[in-house]
Amino acid sequence: MKQYGQTLNLKDDPAIIERYIEHHRRVWPEVERGLRSIGIERMIIWRLGRRLFMFMETVDTFDPERDFARYMESDPRIREWQSLMETFQEPVPDAQRGEWWATMQQVYSL
Repeated sequence: MKQYGQTLNLKDDPAIIERYIEHHRRVWPEVERGLRSIGIERMIIWRLGRRLFMFMETVDTFDPERDFARYMESDPRIREWQSLMETFQEPVPDAQRGEWWATMQQVYSL
């Protein structure tokens, strides 16, 4: 099993933040089905203010670059969901150039 931690910000607008939360109370089935199909076994997103932290556990063969591209191509509803979510989000200041969800470095594990 592989584990990933990633972060990004929601736009600084309480109405946008609430809409993002509402969408995640009812994630589209195509999205969840697509994530499972590429080897994501667990995904959790936490929020503090406008900062999001996403934790993922995946199969050992998961490759983010290859498998997220496959995920995006698997269903038009997934592309629609991703486009919608991007209207609520923005990269964190420390993100690498072109990086949306910034990959975090694990510094401790118990």
